[in-house]
Amino acid sequence: MFSTLGLFSSVACPERASCTRPNCLFSHSQNLPLPRPLGLPQVRPSQPVASSSSASPPARAAANKPKDSLIPTKRPAVSPVTGAFTSPEPPRKFQKVGSAQRPSALPTASYTESGAPILRVNAAQSLVAVPVRQTMLKTLYDHFIVLYHKIIPANPSIAADHALKQEEEMYKKSTKLTYRNAVIQCVAALKRRAVPTSVNDPTVGTEDEIIAKAEAQKKLASLHLSRESLEHLVHSVEDLQKWGYFVEIPETPGGHMPSMEGKIVKCDRCVQYYVVKPVDNPKECVHHWGKPYTTRAGGEKVRTYTCCLRPVADGGGCSHGPHVFYESKVEDLHARHPFSSLQPTEPNNTCLDVAAVDCEMIYTTGGMRVARVSVVDGSGKEVLDEIIRMDEGVLVVDYNTRFSGITEENHATATLDLAGVRQALKSFVNSDTILIGHALDNDLKTLRIIHHRCIDTALLFPHKAGPPYRRALRELVREKLNKVIQTGGATQGHSSLEDASATLDLVRWFIMNKSKSGIQVDS
Repeated sequence: MFSTLGLFSSVACPERASCTRPNCLFSHSQNLPLPRPLGLPQVRPSQPVASSSSASPPARAAANKPKDSLIPTKRPAVSPVTGAFTSPEPPRKFQKVGSAQRPSALPTASYTESGAPILRVNAAQSLVAVPVRQTMLKTLYDHFIVLYHKIIPANPSIAADHALKQEEEMYKKSTKLTYRNAVIQCVAALKRRAVPTSVNDPTVGTEDEIIAKAEAQKKLASLHLSRESLEHLVHSVEDLQKWGYFVEIPETPGGHMPSMEGKIVKCDRCVQYYVVKPVDNPKECVHHWGKPYTTRAGGEKVRTYTCCLRPVADGGGCSHGPHVFYESKVEDLHARHPFSSLQPTEPNNTCLDVAAVDCEMIYTTGGMRVARVSVVDGSGKEVLDEIIRMDEGVLVVDYNTRFSGITEENHATATLDLAGVRQALKSFVNSDTILIGHALDNDLKTLRIIHHRCIDTALLFPHKAGPPYRRALRELVREKLNKVIQTGGATQGHSSLEDASATLDLVRWFIMNKSKSGIQVDS
């Protein structure tokens, strides 16, 4: 044996008392600390080790590294007992590597040139093979096309949209094994549906939507609005005046000038002055039939028309028609046809406690006049729906069919004038009846009725900008009732009976949703 040189005599033996070497190279002195284990970096096989001849000097190598690589990394900790490396992270088998929830893989809207929907989902997240789901989606779409063939011309994308929603519903409800059968059963249910003629029909929508609509409609229909349940919602006379209602009958004579023919007035459409006369040039007025609204373009506010999306600053118009005029002063309206109040309650009367009212108006030589009035009671039952002919000497200038729904053909069937309709109203409404409507002041003005017991849905659901701004009835019905109304377009216009029923349902919705706050409801 060679003699030791004593190179490790100052290094403590790692095994200390358990060392069995007869001539140990290390020191067994108790005053020396244990040596620290060496943490040698591992070199990845895919990264070749640079040779010493091509290695850069340390300073240059540090300068050539990106800034992110110069940030010191967290070194592994060393156990003071065993001397082994420890990691701040838990072992891999105890780490969360995924969610326990089912992958969603829900579709997004995408369509072919023919309008058929295309499934856009993450195949890795879908429990059902995407080709299978696409086939089932196409099957649903084909059956929705057949079911909706009467309403597709006015709603081109409704079949594709409902097919996507229906497939999503089936996917959420089923498993990988039951998905195909669930879709097949849904197709069978589609075949049993009655063909809808309107988007508001109960057979329009997915299976879940139809069930939800049926339950909501059942709740609304079962709620009968009585005078006692609505008394707290009747607006005060001060509120009515603030919103433009007429609360008093003018002292001036009424009905002495039913027509303004031959007078100079300002056109309500093009804001030019003209002489009122029967229509001889139906295209002399160039105007926009839509209302202007404010949008933002390039950071600036721009006023744009809803009818053609043209800026107001461009001037001109997008439509042609006759000049028409509109009057808003109570004295002027009273001169065309006199105002009056509803009769007080009489003994043994059969008048309604609650009635919803809506009117459709047309332009005449006597200004804007009522051409149709519709009334429903507190249960939603139709009470009156009458076309009204004009007073003697008053001629129709524009039927305004786009909004009124009145045409020359159906207006020719009218038998009652305004006085006759007002007489008919007296048989089921009086001064104690609570009248419901949307922007009800306009209906009362055109009916020439002064009434103080009113509930206006424009006031129940106020515009965020405050008066005089009002939310549109169509917007409120879509938001609160999940229904679409006023879909007649330029040829059919609005339906006063549909609008009257919609305002009644809005009040029902208001009562049902406010009942949790302590409002008593009679059903």
